[in-house]
Amino acid sequence: MKKGKPWAHALSGPGRWSRSRLPIQPSIFMNKVELVEAVKKQLGSETSKADAEKAVTAVIHSIKAGVKKDKMVQLVGFGTFKVVERKARKGVNPKTLQQIRIPKSKTVKFVPGKDFKTKV
Repeated sequence: MKKGKPWAHALSGPGRWSRSRLPIQPSIFMNKVELVEAVKKQLGSETSKADAEKAVTAVIHSIKAGVKKDKMVQLVGFGTFKVVERKARKGVNPKTLQQIRIPKSKTVKFVPGKDFKTKV
């Protein structure tokens, strides 16, 4: 650890988390293909995979458009997608360990609804 930089130890060494060290198992995540399959099963055998994919894509597109236009999309019983603004802050370039200024930005936040929270 370098003097004057108490945070430097967090950027390197055996305790550092990186993508290659995260416990990723394909069976614990649901991707879009698996979501389409789940929707197809929910809609029944008369629904094709292409129709289920169109439905999933339409919902995702509608949420994106709603958040962009209205800054918030609320799905009662599921949750709320809303735009939040991050303040400008100081950060560290992990390669050079130099302090940098990160400008303010906007991001989308998901807040689960009460029913969704109780089921999870």
